[in-house]
Amino acid sequence: MAGTDTVRILDGNTFVVSEDTGDIEATPSEPTGLFAIDTRFLSKWVLTVNGERLNALSYDDLQYYEARFFLVPGMATHYIDAKLSIIRERAVGGSFRETLTILNHDEKPVDLEIRMDAASDFADLFQVKDEILNKKGEIYAEAESDRLRLGYRRGNFKRETVIQASQRARYDRNGFAFSVHLEPNEQWETGIDVQTFAVGPGGRDLRMGLRTHGVERLALEQDLQQWIDKAPKVNSEHREVCSTYRRSLIDLAALRFSPLSLGGQTLPAAGLPWFMTMFGRDSILTCLQVLPFAPDLSKTTLRILGALQGTRFDDFRDEDPGRILHEMRYGETAAFEEQPHSPYYGSVDATPLFVVLLDEYEKWTGDVALVKELEAECRAALKWVDSYADLVGNGYIWYERRNTDTGLENQCWKDSWDSISYRDGTLPPFPRATCEVQGYAYDAKMRAARLAREFWDDPAFGDQLEREAAELRERFNRDWWVTDGEYYALGMDPDGRQCAVLSSNIGHLLWSGIVEPDRARKLADHLLGPRLFSGWGVRTLAEGEVRYNPIGYHNGTIWPFDNSFIAWGLRRYGFADEAAVIANGILDAARYFDGRLPEAFGGYPRDLTKFPVEYPTACSPQAWSTGTPLLLIRTMLGLEPHEGHLAVDPRLPVGMGRIEVLDIPGRWGRVDAFARGRVDLHKLAAQ
Repeated sequence: MAGTDTVRILDGNTFVVSEDTGDIEATPSEPTGLFAIDTRFLSKWVLTVNGERLNALSYDDLQYYEARFFLVPGMATHYIDAKLSIIRERAVGGSFRETLTILNHDEKPVDLEIRMDAASDFADLFQVKDEILNKKGEIYAEAESDRLRLGYRRGNFKRETVIQASQRARYDRNGFAFSVHLEPNEQWETGIDVQTFAVGPGGRDLRMGLRTHGVERLALEQDLQQWIDKAPKVNSEHREVCSTYRRSLIDLAALRFSPLSLGGQTLPAAGLPWFMTMFGRDSILTCLQVLPFAPDLSKTTLRILGALQGTRFDDFRDEDPGRILHEMRYGETAAFEEQPHSPYYGSVDATPLFVVLLDEYEKWTGDVALVKELEAECRAALKWVDSYADLVGNGYIWYERRNTDTGLENQCWKDSWDSISYRDGTLPPFPRATCEVQGYAYDAKMRAARLAREFWDDPAFGDQLEREAAELRERFNRDWWVTDGEYYALGMDPDGRQCAVLSSNIGHLLWSGIVEPDRARKLADHLLGPRLFSGWGVRTLAEGEVRYNPIGYHNGTIWPFDNSFIAWGLRRYGFADEAAVIANGILDAARYFDGRLPEAFGGYPRDLTKFPVEYPTACSPQAWSTGTPLLLIRTMLGLEPHEGHLAVDPRLPVGMGRIEVLDIPGRWGRVDAFARGRVDLHKLAAQ
């Protein structure tokens, strides 16, 4: 790539990744281009003036959906006063529009040949991710008098990119060009519309339902402003808290995804560039993080995931009745069942978390109608937990992929191939179980017991669920406790042998409530101890474990989302000061990422690096990292729904000063919360 930086703009279902000049020159392995519905619709988009490439003076990310590039002719060698300025402005919003402006600063008139080379490989996003571009259909390019049509067809599967300029242009199969004469101090401008089409049976454009915002800048501005205005206001003496909160709100708006055929309803997509689609686990956890700030996302997410809940046994998709989907894709490889994501059900945590989110959503909003509407889906999810997920027959949730070609091996949130290991570093056989999922199951049963009694008119079912939860808790605390380390094992093999390594997953156990109270102090000490806590946050795997690597994807990096739930869990067991320490570290790290926390960053000790080390392929923005500051604010202020009211019990670090959160929505209407920092981090660290 010629540019030194990557510029990303997105609007839910559509995103563009380009060089800092605005050019796109993609290879099969680079996530650059114009993407929508898991397809790259532009792989080449290169501007030249009189045959010369352009040099970037600067670029502005104006909003998540638009960017502006300031360019001059020639490459960056030594600077000579340019006689031309070229400005590229682009926006996405269901499709893609670019405005090209050229200004002549010379005392003489100039004649210019302006050309845009354009092409598309129509790569499936999975092909880009796997660095394998294997197109089995026909790619074509058709130049018409007023437009360029790029396309791909394979049977009934058809994708097209149609390019049209507002000024008269000469179109050919490789792009389009303008001949322009400019007098001194004169400027020339053209708009370029790039429309993308996904043609389904009967010639219907599958993308019509996605155009909820349109491409007009005013509509996008109004939508964003309404989104911000609807959310609570956060004011703080700690300026970075305010800027990080606003950055998170804007990124959350950008990541709103509209599934095909669902009429503009939105839920959080997982992250850019690889995961701009719905993920059961990621969408649910993000909704839990942002409930006090954007509760409507939870309602849509629950309805959509409930509508797509598993109904049959399908080994190719790892589907069971009652199972909540893991991932949904719309590209070529899914359409032709070359991979199972249409949808794919290979996760073991989304199903109990579905029940957890419904209960938490009702506690905040009082939306009894949705609880009643989704009763059957909740019962099916709970049946899956007890019946189809217990592959060993000992009362735990296990996983083993049935699709051995393309299914996920590890179906917990730490889903990389080497994330679950024994203490000696070797990998356990399948089926496997991980500790945090048992906690989710316990929490789901306890919450469903409340829903059964209060809303489903079935107190006997509520009693049954509570008995089952109590039995699970007792059994778990016996089988999973590592006596020589005083923590819970990361995983377990089918023979009951523990994966006795110290990991961040123990913090999720606190959040779920499955931990016996007399063991919680030990977990808090581990989570804030030097093996797990780097100073920036809690590592996924403790320093000293065989597979520990500070830049290992799930084996030593720090995941902001992980830390937000750990902090929430610490508060649940009364460790508010310890939760504040974690919140302070993660929010400090956010400053080094301009308020946008990445998917993960290095687990190096804070006193070694002085700044958080970036993980090279982390998604950014990523939904549950975007939701992290919001959950940390909730945790520090101790915001919890309680008997129809909002309880506030703040515990902030001293250096954070005063924070106020205004107009928090809920069943109580809108209320305000205030707090001032009182936790002495230095004193706590010395204890």
